[in-house]
Amino acid sequence: MEFGFTTAAYVVAAVLFILSLGGLSGQESAKRAVWYGIVGMALAIFATLIGPGSGLWVLSLILIGLGGIIGYQLANRVQMTQMPELVAAMHSLVGLAAVFVGFNAHFEIGNVAKVFAIADAAKEVDLSNLGAFGKLIAKKTATEIAILRVELFLGIFIGAITFTGSVIAYGKLAGKVTSAATKLPGGHALNAGAAILSLVCLIWYFNSGGFVPLFLMTLAALFIGYHLIMGIGGADMPVVVSMLNSYSGWAAAAIGFSLGNDLLIVVGALVGSSGAILSYIMCKAMNRQFVSVILGGFGGPAGEQMAVEGEQIAIEADGVAAALNDADSVIIVPGYGMAVAQAQQSVSELTRKLRGKGKEVRFAIHPVAGRLPGHMNVLLAEAKVPYDIVLEMDEINDDFPETDVVIVIGSNDIVNPAAQDDPNSPIAGMPVLEVWKAKQVFVSKRGQGTGYSGIENPLFFKENTRMFYGDAKASVDKLLPMID
Repeated sequence: MEFGFTTAAYVVAAVLFILSLGGLSGQESAKRAVWYGIVGMALAIFATLIGPGSGLWVLSLILIGLGGIIGYQLANRVQMTQMPELVAAMHSLVGLAAVFVGFNAHFEIGNVAKVFAIADAAKEVDLSNLGAFGKLIAKKTATEIAILRVELFLGIFIGAITFTGSVIAYGKLAGKVTSAATKLPGGHALNAGAAILSLVCLIWYFNSGGFVPLFLMTLAALFIGYHLIMGIGGADMPVVVSMLNSYSGWAAAAIGFSLGNDLLIVVGALVGSSGAILSYIMCKAMNRQFVSVILGGFGGPAGEQMAVEGEQIAIEADGVAAALNDADSVIIVPGYGMAVAQAQQSVSELTRKLRGKGKEVRFAIHPVAGRLPGHMNVLLAEAKVPYDIVLEMDEINDDFPETDVVIVIGSNDIVNPAAQDDPNSPIAGMPVLEVWKAKQVFVSKRGQGTGYSGIENPLFFKENTRMFYGDAKASVDKLLPMID
């Protein structure tokens, strides 16, 4: 069989990618799963380099080397707090690649058409000037060319949305773009208009094969990606990152169809479907409607929010330490503030000391804690916190009334009682960690500002809550020598 090794290698790589994805579902198997993915990708790249369309070896190796160097540098320099925006930036590259591949396929179809036009005049077909992809297109029937046009159109459409959407998501996560939901005048009508224009361009392109409808659709898709993500608020950004991951997968699958690459289709479908499933699960955990989020917050709550009464009462480290020394049960709720302060090691040491004194210490993880799915789990695993005391919201939420002390470290929206009490809150109906039901709550926070979504938190004003102001790492470090 021609290119039999490449075909076999793609099958093995696909199996490794499936094993990798499955292994990432558990903390114990995640490290092995990453190696499955690394080996699978290395095998896929090698098989591609020697398979159909091989050539330009020097350029290919140079680009692979440059990519490897950049990736290595990023892996060593990027902090855990920057991982969400890094993921968003990587998604943008996948989207941009889909756009470039789609346009290349369009131009190659034109080149092949010119060759056959010359052949009709010369009564002889000369394919020698075509590249490997052009020769592949030359073998297609008129019906297959029409299908290819639809595939590349969809690839460009999804890729363009992914590109601008990911760039805006990066800006929001990095603090370079406002985290508030922002729409242009006309709101959803603009998105609908751009979508209708894209559909018209699809019909136009399918019948004419011209560049103009493809170009107009690309502009419309770039606008949709920009406007959709701008219209999503900070509280929903973890879902957005997962959703863009899904988009990038479908864009990759579309590239695979255009290039006739089976492995790219399989991998794209895996990424696309897993990202969509994760987005749905997270929306369900946040009591959000999936369609509402992906349409840019359509149908979100509106109206005047409830006023928060009372005042925030501060406490010093000795008061927190005294409560911890007297407590029998402690729950720690980590959030993005812990990641910013890089306090996970100090929190792990505090956990070790408290457990050494015979106290029950557990961690409560909200599905959207941090700004990336699984963000807190990764940080705690890095700090070697035992897996068995890290519990999901549904596993631990009923235990807060029997808990002596809750320490909230850098969390805001996921412990906000307004989600239950204020129907006009932007997070109304979202399941939250009911920390206020504990006997004492200490909130480690830099200052009195609101969280990433810009929502005030009534928890901070409750009678059983005390504010432990300061950098999370420095605050926890002050507690450590006081735990006796």
